[in-house]
Amino acid sequence: MNRQLISSGTTWEKQYGYSRAVRVGGAVCVAGTTAVDETGQVIGENDPYRQARFIYAKIEKALAEAGASLADVVRVRAFVTDIARWTEVARAQGEVFGEIRPAATLVQVSALVDPRLLVEIEADAITG
Repeated sequence: MNRQLISSGTTWEKQYGYSRAVRVGGAVCVAGTTAVDETGQVIGENDPYRQARFIYAKIEKALAEAGASLADVVRVRAFVTDIARWTEVARAQGEVFGEIRPAATLVQVSALVDPRLLVEIEADAITG
């Protein structure tokens, strides 16, 4: 089977040897995604909802590049640094996946790679 690598062009991808997403057959796996834009700026500092919305847009773009869509997502994993603010991330997820309803996990982690990052999200999709 062909292996398609999707890159968003961040320096982290080259530095740590990973892809934003990988498609093999009908499966698309999107790597842990944070609210960092292509210039390296953190989006939505101190706002988990805004970060989650930005992340889902970034995931949607990676999926599209791999020939998939949000409607193909079957699993989402969200990692938050403050579980007390989980409803802000859940609200964003509900807005994106309200009708799609993938299997989902949301857990607290002690930290992400930058203290301004409050949320990291992974997604898996299956097409066709």
